[in-house]
Amino acid sequence: MSLEAGNIVTGTVTGITNFGAFVKLPEGETGLVHISEVADTYVKDINNFLKVDQEVKVKVISVDEKGKIGLSIRQASPNPKPKEKAKPKPKKSSGPSFEDKLSKFLKDSDERQQILKRSVESKRGGRGA
Repeated sequence: MSLEAGNIVTGTVTGITNFGAFVKLPEGETGLVHISEVADTYVKDINNFLKVDQEVKVKVISVDEKGKIGLSIRQASPNPKPKEKAKPKPKKSSGPSFEDKLSKFLKDSDERQQILKRSVESKRGGRGA
């Protein structure tokens, strides 16, 4: 059987590096599982996921003209359906509504503006300007 992209085969981990793992395939070829293709989660240390001589199911994702074989453990296993994220429910508050809060803010703001305006005018008037 010739290796083609899309094939799923079983291989044996022969070496582990900081960027991935080398896997020996049934026909004697060796391919690389890049660290990003090891698991669906973030992989900081590949040694937490794979060990030398461990059998793994891999998907062939690429075979280039030089014979380099790209493999994926992540794509070889069926993906569980991603859970739909529940939309957060709007919180019901027993306090005043947004419109009430906005109305109060505008009233307070107008009062403060008038106080500030009077204060500035009285200071100007006191200098004899």
